Amino acid sequence: MKIARIEPIVVAVPYDYGAPPGTAKRWPKMETLLVRVETDDGVVGWGEAFGFAGCAATRTAIETLVTPHAIGRDARDIAGTMAHLQRVLHLYGRSGPIVYALSGLDIALWDIAGKLAGMPLYLMLGGQPVERIPAYASLLRYDNPDVAARNAADAVGCGYKSIKLHEIGVAEVRAVRAAIGPDIALTLDTNCRWPPEEALAQARAMEPYDLTWIEEPVWPPEDYARLGEVSRGTKVPIAVGENHTTLAEFENLIDIGRVAYVQPSVTKAGGVSEMRKIIALADARGVAVAPHSPYTGPGLAATIHVCASLAPAAACEQYYVKLEARPFDGGMGARNGFVTVPNAAGLGIDPDLDVIARYRVT
Repeated sequence: MKIARIEPIVVAVPYDYGAPPGTAKRWPKMETLLVRVETDDGVVGWGEAFGFAGCAATRTAIETLVTPHAIGRDARDIAGTMAHLQRVLHLYGRSGPIVYALSGLDIALWDIAGKLAGMPLYLMLGGQPVERIPAYASLLRYDNPDVAARNAADAVGCGYKSIKLHEIGVAEVRAVRAAIGPDIALTLDTNCRWPPEEALAQARAMEPYDLTWIEEPVWPPEDYARLGEVSRGTKVPIAVGENHTTLAEFENLIDIGRVAYVQPSVTKAGGVSEMRKIIALADARGVAVAPHSPYTGPGLAATIHVCASLAPAAACEQYYVKLEARPFDGGMGARNGFVTVPNAAGLGIDPDLDVIARYRVT
């Protein structure tokens, strides 16, 4: 069974994230890069490559670099195909659009594998039957304590028991903790905001607010030694990983950075195949796993399957936004703080082709 066609599809969907009218959005629309893979026998699998504002670059990588080397290869030999592509494409980068493109292909091939086996992905990965897993609400950045507090309280009212902020100020964290009370888990993602000295000072300033973790406090993200200094210097656990890809980088995060949580992203790090390796490494080192997953399509579905099988202690990240339409759904939207685990074969979700056609970016 050969890979016959690879089609990258960008969709851009309007969304609301609970900000006041007139607030500038980081992304005008929520852009997703879907990867449709078809075999010569007509079996179709769907993947997702990391997108947002980088969709065009990753789509080009799929079309010009990944596809020419992948067409004609055995769709069932995922390990062999991915190892071959990583080797022949390594000159163009071990991160960024190349690896994002490979991630989308890998997810689609696992979707095909599950369909051929007649099994949902999480069972193929060694999980046990399960209907749902916990989720946490991941709020976008508001830079406004009152708005952050209001939206966090709204998310708690929807049943979430854990909230993530993308703020950079103590005032927002303080306001949210006051709004949601002491019993709701609270995490903070700063997106590699601070040089190490400032990161340590900020982390210490956050200590009174009982954060489960501070995510990506240090710039640059590959400064593992200084990250380790921050990890040792604060009571707040440190979580890092969405901007790292290779297994060696995750070894450095654990062994040198001394992080408490690793956060591999299925659409960035190489797909389901690399998630398996990274999670096995973390398990062997005794480090917790909290997958990065601000997605709404195959990337979210793949993360749910990974959490349900390989990282059962982790909650699944859910972007706290309202999309005008969903190209994929399958019941994956969170309800009462949980997401449904798809139990059909493969990823277990089907695309809404009408929605894809309506919001497709040509």
